[in-house]
Amino acid sequence: MAEPKLLLKNILFIDIETVSLEAEFSLLPERLQALWEKKAAKLKNEDELSPAEMFFARAAIYAEFGKVLCIGVGGFFDNQKGEQIFKVKTLRADSEKELLLMFKNTLENHTAKQKLTLCAHNGKEFDYPYLCRRMLINGIKLPEVLDISSKKPWEVFHLDTLEFWKFGDYKNFTSLDLLAAIFDIPSSKNNIDGSEVNKTYYLEKDEDKIAEYCREDVVVLAQLYLKLNGLEIIKSENIRRA
Repeated sequence: MAEPKLLLKNILFIDIETVSLEAEFSLLPERLQALWEKKAAKLKNEDELSPAEMFFARAAIYAEFGKVLCIGVGGFFDNQKGEQIFKVKTLRADSEKELLLMFKNTLENHTAKQKLTLCAHNGKEFDYPYLCRRMLINGIKLPEVLDISSKKPWEVFHLDTLEFWKFGDYKNFTSLDLLAAIFDIPSSKNNIDGSEVNKTYYLEKDEDKIAEYCREDVVVLAQLYLKLNGLEIIKSENIRRA
């Protein structure tokens, strides 16, 4: 007998925004500075950036040299009229550890319990491992849904819209923004894009702009998931932003 379709209410849609550990390379501990210089020497550097310049431009994508700034979370619910509602918000805190503990609490108290499934775009390559690594660095025990070390593949409840779109083709990366465009889903890239998060945080000091961008990425992600499963996107009036 075929497996039943995954219930939307059991899926938590997530997106993370990350920044470099420090605003400047010189602020890193000397031990990490030396290790970054070794790593930077192996990275593609067409613009011939110095290790310090490359740190500001690219360190955020590496969990060893970056940190989680905010986490967008969203899920589907039915209102009293039986209409499908999508609720979405951005988690923020004064420290990364506090933020990660907040996110862990969100996972562990989700109504789906053991059926909770995470969904992210490029989540298997970025969001999920990044969150796990930063939790461990901060001394946080991994929540069940993220702790995959001893699980069989079918016991890992992680969805990835990029993986859906690849259909087994692993040669190319397709951005969330491109998929939103081809499926005619309104874009989240009205103010900034991922490459500008470090600058927006450290130079412009505008965390609100990043939080809004992160939240809207979750909306696009959920709409894309619906499209990839042959479902109608949710109406804008049924999206609840916190």
